[in-house]
Amino acid sequence: MFYKHRTFQLWARRLHIYVSMAVLGLMLFFAVTGITLNRPDLFVASQAKTTEWRVTVPQHLLFAEGKVAINEPELRQYLSQHTPIRGHMSRLDIYLDSDNGVLQEGEASASFTAPGYSAALFIDLVSREAELDISDYGWVAKFNDLHKGRHSGEWWKWVIDVSSLLMLVFILSGLALLLPKKSTLRYAIRWCSFGTLITFVIYWLAVP
Repeated sequence: MFYKHRTFQLWARRLHIYVSMAVLGLMLFFAVTGITLNRPDLFVASQAKTTEWRVTVPQHLLFAEGKVAINEPELRQYLSQHTPIRGHMSRLDIYLDSDNGVLQEGEASASFTAPGYSAALFIDLVSREAELDISDYGWVAKFNDLHKGRHSGEWWKWVIDVSSLLMLVFILSGLALLLPKKSTLRYAIRWCSFGTLITFVIYWLAVP
């Protein structure tokens, strides 16, 4: 059989060793955060660290030719320079109340999200005062969100996808190394079957 050939076994061993080393850090990360994610009451702060910031936004970022015209990219850049804001910015929601073309009341709001972090932005369009309420849930919450790919961006999703594929290669190459060793393979299959059976039994009996 092809899996007994020396070349096949050599490549399977190389894949198994080098892929396992390549994803060792990620496997440890996902293993540890699997525990912290499953037991947030033990590891995650019950209350976020909250801070409040107030800044006055320049008029040219909010108005153009006497009308409300918010320049979102430049507004984001200005806030980043004058406050510790970070993360993905949502679409701005704008409320206006005018009388004969004169702005009486107005507010713009948006949210910012990042792993373990959130912030709410409110801008009074009359006074041009921006208020930021920032909540930081700490490093463990950040790692938990990275485990889930939550608020982590497209590049991190690719990290999760690629690491999952490499872990599959690690598993399959390990299986390929076992195939020629019939006695070891039999014991391995028994343990695999036992572990799978226990998992299903616990799911069937204990999961609502």
